[in-house]
Amino acid sequence: MERNSIVEGLVIVLVILLVVFLISKNRKDQKKIEQEITQSEIDPEKHDGEHV
Repeated sequence: MERNSIVEGLVIVLVILLVVFLISKNRKDQKKIEQEITQSEIDPEKHDGEHV
């Protein structure tokens, strides 16, 4: 019985760590997408040089 308790405890800890990792990765990805959307909404810079 002692061995099963240790295995269950390890599994629970690993699941919690996986959830925390996935949440933090999701937040980073969401911020990145928001920045890309903001950059795409800004008018592109115009060049003053010759046009081809």
